[in-house]
Amino acid sequence: MINLSNDPHRRYNILTGEWVLVSPHRTKRPWQGKQENPPQKEKASYDPKCYLCPGNTRSNGQTNENYSNTFIFTNDFAALLPEGSSSDFEAGLLRAKGERGICRVVCFSPDHSLTLAEMEVEAIEKVVELWQREYAALGAKDFINHVQIFENKGAIMGCSNPHPHGQIWAQHSIPNEALKKSNQQLSYWNKNNASLLGDYLLQEIKAGERIICSNESFVALVPFWAIWPYEAMIIPRRHFKDITQFTNKEKTDFSSILKNLTQRFDKIFNTSFPYSSGIHQAPTDGQLHPEWHFHTAFYPPLLRSATVKKFMVGYEMFGEAQRDITAEMAAKKMRDIII
Repeated sequence: MINLSNDPHRRYNILTGEWVLVSPHRTKRPWQGKQENPPQKEKASYDPKCYLCPGNTRSNGQTNENYSNTFIFTNDFAALLPEGSSSDFEAGLLRAKGERGICRVVCFSPDHSLTLAEMEVEAIEKVVELWQREYAALGAKDFINHVQIFENKGAIMGCSNPHPHGQIWAQHSIPNEALKKSNQQLSYWNKNNASLLGDYLLQEIKAGERIICSNESFVALVPFWAIWPYEAMIIPRRHFKDITQFTNKEKTDFSSILKNLTQRFDKIFNTSFPYSSGIHQAPTDGQLHPEWHFHTAFYPPLLRSATVKKFMVGYEMFGEAQRDITAEMAAKKMRDIII
């Protein structure tokens, strides 16, 4: 019998069909790695040099609105373009295809210093409402089949501007991660006529050991197959496929648990916790997708302190993902935090 707290073992990710190597015995090893000074928290509510603050001019010469809650605009340096080519390229074993899309930038607040963890729930609701509108509007375009809402928080996650913001990339193709999750959920739905994540959530609630926090509509947990040290997932108790299907209660509860979870992140190492987060929901390709269960994932890179990061290197680049801290250890640490 495997001892999940001590023995090396592999865990299966039901959403992607991939495995992660877990080595809990390695948490006992001494650390002699790199040490750095923790990043300084932004304190000013307005920065005249910030490209995202209200009323400021961006690098392309356009001026931001004097917005009072949220603000959205098309990315000035978009990775996808609506007028992009739709033709294919093929030469022997070399293949490529054109990709069209739209990239948007979402400013969460006019306050330069506020992250989601520091915003009021009512202000976060404004962000959620904007996400709802953009998912519906972008997904309705005939050449858009997938809408990815995400946030890169912190310079070490590649965030190029400290003003709290996220992005939305909408594109013609369904990208790799979403496609893997589509296939896994559809296979389970066809076999069981039930939601994969819905059944998984019931099992996690019964076990309790990987739950971080919860409310009437949502549960935040460390998934059994987590790769990142303090990886987390928010799953709705009710099975629905996309953000437009929130009830008013669910919109408030989602905003509340976003604040709760991100506050806990900040207190793990007493720093403004960096992460990449993303909302995964049904493609907008015109299909019904009854198998899709809306969820949000958080991938934070910090491991031992505010400056010691987890990188995918060595074995993880050539073999498979690996972690030392178990999902249960991470969940307990986050659950025990007082906010």
